[in-house]
Amino acid sequence: MIILGLILLVLGWALGISILWTIGIILLVLGAVLWIMGSVGHAVGGRNHYW
Repeated sequence: MIILGLILLVLGWALGISILWTIGIILLVLGAVLWIMGSVGHAVGGRNHYW
């Protein structure tokens, strides 16, 4: 999700499409939050860890 957010950020910036920029920021932040929650051992989506 973080990588997809970064890709959308770059595409939004390069093409000048603001909706891609916004979606990229949202995905980047959401991916970072999920990553942090998973790394501290908090169950995310009913799972204790992801493979």
